[in-house]
Amino acid sequence: MPRQANDTDLAAVVSLTQVAYHPYTATLGGPPIPVTEDYTPRIERGEVWLLEEGSELAGLIVLERHPDHAMIFSVAVAPAFQGKKLGIKLLNFADQQARSWGVPEVRLYTNSRMERNIALYSAFGYRETGRRANPYRPGWTVVDMAKPVGKAA
Repeated sequence: MPRQANDTDLAAVVSLTQVAYHPYTATLGGPPIPVTEDYTPRIERGEVWLLEEGSELAGLIVLERHPDHAMIFSVAVAPAFQGKKLGIKLLNFADQQARSWGVPEVRLYTNSRMERNIALYSAFGYRETGRRANPYRPGWTVVDMAKPVGKAA
């Protein structure tokens, strides 16, 4: 079960995000948005959750709480832990959090060039809800996706 990050985790969050997203930098022609994010306010707001395997940081999810949905800003798994279904574990956690917050769906967005991620999210029950120009990165296209999560049990 992921735990909320605290201010002592900032360097680890930044480092994991950089190595997890590094393969996309060449594909996108620049670092993905989560790599350039300032995580201090997100940690302070309780939006960053860490998944540890033993004493190692294996993955993280950045999850925003909104009145009518939960928004995944980032899912990152350390390269040494990829292929072990930890991304799915983090997506399941997002569903659980959304239900506990009483919101009906989880939303996320990704870059249109991240086709592997789009396929993964689709297989996990997300549906594409639209595409739009990225307001911060000219020439990049954002794919919006959403998944209903139902009521808390």
